[in-house]
Amino acid sequence: MKHIKFISVLALVCALSFISFSVNAQSLYDPRKEKNKIIVKMELLDKKKNTYIGDIVVTESPYGLVFTPFLKGKISEGLHGFHIHVNPDCGPDEKGVLGMKAGGHWDPAKTGKHSFPWDNKGHKGDLPALYVSSKGDTPNPVLAPKLKKLSEIKNRSLMVHIGGDNHHDHPAALGGGGARVACGVIK
Repeated sequence: MKHIKFISVLALVCALSFISFSVNAQSLYDPRKEKNKIIVKMELLDKKKNTYIGDIVVTESPYGLVFTPFLKGKISEGLHGFHIHVNPDCGPDEKGVLGMKAGGHWDPAKTGKHSFPWDNKGHKGDLPALYVSSKGDTPNPVLAPKLKKLSEIKNRSLMVHIGGDNHHDHPAALGGGGARVACGVIK
């Protein structure tokens, strides 16, 4: 009986230690503390006045650029198209369409195709979708394997679209994503 109690207590201590380590492990890495980073100030696009909604920190990794979002509460829950656009401007066009001064998806090879974030057959600015939780936060970093250096993306814009992205031009162009909802200039 003593052995069963001891094993139960030991199991509980191990479980609590593991939970404690897991929680602390998440807070051990903060990309905002990296020397080599770009912090993109993101704004919710609006006809009257854009609203600051947080930052996306971009860092380099051996596997590609990592986009770590720190956005809060202004973008609807779910997956959203997420891309690097050509111009460093988040303003509306002459017709008042939000975010259109950013231009199209960054496509230096002029492929003219929307594609997966890991292949080289399409836009270099095609990123994995951005996930927004039911709490309105963005808990998951996004890895962009075809982007290697921070210098590649400077003087562009980072765009979040309404709705997801199927990473193809069919059945709808540009992954089927919707309007431009949030944007930040990459400096």
